[in-house]
Amino acid sequence: MKSDFEVSRLPSKVLVFSVTAVGLLHNSIFVSSTPEILRSLGESENLAGLLIAAGSVPGIVVAPLIGFLADRFGRKKVLIPCLIIYGVFGVLVGLSPSLFWFLLIRIFQGLGSAGLINLVVVIISDNWVSLDRARLIGQNAAAITISVAIYPVLGGAITDLIGWRWTFLAFLAPLVVAFFVSKNLEDHRPGLDVSVKDQISGALSEVIKPAIATNLVIVMILFMAIFGLFQSLLPVHLEREFGLLPTGRGLVASAPAIVAASSALAVARVRKRVQGGIIIYVSLFIWGISFVMMGFGSLPILVLATMIYGLSEGLMIPTLQDLIAENAPEQLRGALLAMWTGAARLGQTVGPVSISLALMGLSTSWVLVSAGIAMIVISGLVSITRTLIVSSETNQTGRFNG
Repeated sequence: MKSDFEVSRLPSKVLVFSVTAVGLLHNSIFVSSTPEILRSLGESENLAGLLIAAGSVPGIVVAPLIGFLADRFGRKKVLIPCLIIYGVFGVLVGLSPSLFWFLLIRIFQGLGSAGLINLVVVIISDNWVSLDRARLIGQNAAAITISVAIYPVLGGAITDLIGWRWTFLAFLAPLVVAFFVSKNLEDHRPGLDVSVKDQISGALSEVIKPAIATNLVIVMILFMAIFGLFQSLLPVHLEREFGLLPTGRGLVASAPAIVAASSALAVARVRKRVQGGIIIYVSLFIWGISFVMMGFGSLPILVLATMIYGLSEGLMIPTLQDLIAENAPEQLRGALLAMWTGAARLGQTVGPVSISLALMGLSTSWVLVSAGIAMIVISGLVSITRTLIVSSETNQTGRFNG
């Protein structure tokens, strides 16, 4: 238990969740407008995945580096520059005269975005423990889903009313949050006194443990699906199959948010009764079914499928984050959670690019169905390993029932 003195110095939840909220602008604010962006730049809609992937590429390498720096120098000293870089280059994306400049500036923006979401989870894990940590990570995941619900509708509406370039003024918000972080967040440094070499070798020795390795593989697959299928492919599918305009596409993209937020808020209660590994394995299976439904279904069935998708996403992401946090030594927590983010960024990059390639030979419907079947197969394969169940059984009893 933390002392009263320590509890009084806990960071503001509003401030912590504000970092998450602005971090989600990265893709969600323009995802429902990708066809209009590409047409205005004179490019094919099949390149929609590149708009998403360009902002994710830097995070593959930069996210782990940011975690190492945060462990050595403190969370605040790393978080503020990330917010500033993210905000400045985000505004500049809206001025892009061509696809080349759009992608290039997005890459620079990705240098800043790479450290945001994982540093939020690190800050939560630094200050809250056990069930409180699981609850806060769930609330943070709910903030993610609510943001993802609002931004596509907002971005689509702005595009319909005054044009897609104006949506990128939203990236002034990270600069405002950076100011409040500088004034109100107390820095936390675990007191790391080992060499860089020992820090890296310690992190690598943790990563090869079966529970953490499995976690990283699953999160990469999840983010391939989120950013490839849901954020890159679905807007194109909705336009081609149902003729929806940006605002309509944004409304459909936001449909799973309420369900996802509700399941994320309930994740601590679910974890109290169900092992983390079982949550992941079952949710992966349900996810696969939802993508098959999106590919085969009418518009009402597709909307229902997105809600099923949201239910599983709201349970999986905070559970995976919490499993990493509970297994990470404090002095390596930033590095391991950043590696988690690096795996997510790899998925964010590979997913959209894969979709762009798949659309050269398949319809949007068949890409969704094929991906859903693959997800069902993956859920069966990873459940056979039982590595996440071993991790959960070892730690959950003491955490939730003691």
